[in-house]
Amino acid sequence: MNEKEKMLNGLLYDASDKTLLDERIKSKTLCQEYNSLSPTDKDKKQSILKELLGKTGKNFLIEPSFYCDYGYNIKLGENFYSNHNLVILDVAEVTFGDNVFIGPNCGFYTPEHPLDTETRNKGLEYAKPIKVGNNVWFGGNVAVLSSVSIGDNTVIGAGSVVTKDIPANVIAFGNPCRVIRENKNQ
Repeated sequence: MNEKEKMLNGLLYDASDKTLLDERIKSKTLCQEYNSLSPTDKDKKQSILKELLGKTGKNFLIEPSFYCDYGYNIKLGENFYSNHNLVILDVAEVTFGDNVFIGPNCGFYTPEHPLDTETRNKGLEYAKPIKVGNNVWFGGNVAVLSSVSIGDNTVIGAGSVVTKDIPANVIAFGNPCRVIRENKNQ
């Protein structure tokens, strides 16, 4: 099994593998091009994102700046919107349902690093996916960590650090993020 196959299967892999380095350079080059375009150049922006991302709906918008590791592990549902400064470290798959709205300065982080220093210092890591349901809204400055699923019709309040699954139909916030109450406004 090569390093990319290990990565995609959630196994410990070497992030400095040449194939993976080349893929990250391609992704970062496309992100740089996207982030430098004029706001009026909508067709070119859409074209770059369709080339970069694994799946998009017909209606989506990511405000610059946007950064990701690979792009091909990001799946956007229909009617996706992200405000400025979105970071998705998509070593594992990051899936967004329909009608997802993301505030500014949010991050979705799938990589994990070994706790023992010897293994970590060898540059080895692994990743676990993130899954976001339909009709989810993230306030600004939210961080979502690996292995997290967020249910449909949920609101994640500004400044939250989401370390565990959040169920459907709730309002949740905090560090760590926790359910505060049912979302009756869905």
